[in-house]
Amino acid sequence: MSTSVLRTADAWWVLTPTGAAKVHTSATTTAELLADREAIAAAASGDSVPVDDLALLSPVTAPCRVVAQMTNFASHVTDTNGDPDTVPLTFFRKTSGSISGPYADVVRPGHVTLLDYEVEIGLVFGREMPVGTTVTDENLAEHVAGLVVTNDISARDVQLPKTQFYEAKSYPTFTPVGPALVLLDADELTRFTDLRLKLWVNGELRQDMTAADMIYRPVQALQALTRFQRVDAGDLLLTGTPAGTALSAPPKPVEIIASLLPPTVKWKMFFKSQARNPRYLADGDIVEATIATDDGTIDLGRQRTVVRYAQ
Repeated sequence: MSTSVLRTADAWWVLTPTGAAKVHTSATTTAELLADREAIAAAASGDSVPVDDLALLSPVTAPCRVVAQMTNFASHVTDTNGDPDTVPLTFFRKTSGSISGPYADVVRPGHVTLLDYEVEIGLVFGREMPVGTTVTDENLAEHVAGLVVTNDISARDVQLPKTQFYEAKSYPTFTPVGPALVLLDADELTRFTDLRLKLWVNGELRQDMTAADMIYRPVQALQALTRFQRVDAGDLLLTGTPAGTALSAPPKPVEIIASLLPPTVKWKMFFKSQARNPRYLADGDIVEATIATDDGTIDLGRQRTVVRYAQ
């Protein structure tokens, strides 16, 4: 049975049918908490307080490694004029300084004009995985402790012309995480592809797809990642987003013509067209994201953030 772990500035909590029960632990990091499973289990039988009384922070603590899969949903690839059958398994890094809480504001830097959203399932690791670790369907649950709702906020006008992701996705508040870290057992983890990712902007449903649309699933991703990257307990892997982001590709004929132009001219044309796109995040926009199975058996909770423009 899944266990939902919450975090406030001074404590860890376990979600119960009557509220949130405090975990009696000295753990201050996600990694330390995951090593204290007895305290997590004992908390479920303790006294509870209303969850609404808690000021929740990200259940993934920083510093940690934040790695993300690139263009990993077939619908997202198709939406940007790509071919899912030819997409390689690739990763990029985000700074853990971008992690923020599930209800914290998302702050757009003053020089950014095209702010986008990407709801993603986050994998939180429960143990060290040195380079060369063998990950299989049978032992996946030994490595993945739980799942979280994440939003991979992206500054598209920084990302695209520079053809790099690190800066564009690493500004403070660009990785809202939570509200809960949902710890799963092996049987529950087999339902990973049943998880449905949804994201709304001001009540309008923008993204709605199950993880069955993923091109490379967790076992494949971790097999590739651990060939070159050490992973530690408490580290976070974002697993990609489905179609429905603000970023839209030009029609094929326009794309072909643009490819013949000098890069400065091409990008000027592209960003001029994107500036007319009302789907990019505006000051005061409310972004909500949920990830759950349709039957509600596994529910990672609802994230709600408000976009604020830096002055």
